[in-house]
Amino acid sequence: MTTSTRLLIHGASGRMGQALLRLAAEDVSLQVVAAVVRRAPAQRVIDGVPHFAASELSGAPDFDVAIDFSLPEGFDPVLALCVARGAAFVSGTTGIDAAQQAALAAAAQRIALTWASNFSLGVAVLADLVERAAASLPGWDCDIVESHHVHKKDAPSGTALTLGESARHGGAEPHYASLRAGDIIGEHLVQFTGLGERVELVHRATNRDIFARGALHVARQLPGRAPGRYSVRDLVASGAG
Repeated sequence: MTTSTRLLIHGASGRMGQALLRLAAEDVSLQVVAAVVRRAPAQRVIDGVPHFAASELSGAPDFDVAIDFSLPEGFDPVLALCVARGAAFVSGTTGIDAAQQAALAAAAQRIALTWASNFSLGVAVLADLVERAAASLPGWDCDIVESHHVHKKDAPSGTALTLGESARHGGAEPHYASLRAGDIIGEHLVQFTGLGERVELVHRATNRDIFARGALHVARQLPGRAPGRYSVRDLVASGAG
């Protein structure tokens, strides 16, 4: 009989947290044992899932992996709890500072963890293709064009910068362009241009659930692995979520 992976979802009241709760409930291989929100919840158990305030985090039941999509000020306590309990850690919290990045590196000596700006499995494959294309097309121009909704503040996007790092690993020097329009969820075009020809690699997100599905995929793969920092790309080959 297969044992379910026990999840703690940190930042459960946010858009990503709500998607994680909804999708995890549909997956028999996952069991959400705690949902952590910023303030004391009005209802302690919702759809069978115990809810805790962030201040009550230390009282959460045992879990195999925590998934964190919160704010930088909530990042340190949940990472520390995972280290203390020897649980795996998955985070998509953005805006963390250099000290928090250093804490991630230190934690990776003791637990398996993944921090990523984008949990789309398709983007993980795109990053691999970009690196290989850059290595195969030395001397070609590399341009990354990213498009998002009008409310997105940062530019280039974190995903575009991650794709740029993949291009650099392959030997290219990327240039960036950003577009903010309408309600675009996320589109990334990586273009390699030579004399008389052009190669385009594109990923388009049409549903925000892809990011939650990717995080749940990673969460299923991390428990039981040796301590270390794993990328989404490292875990794609383990099977699609």
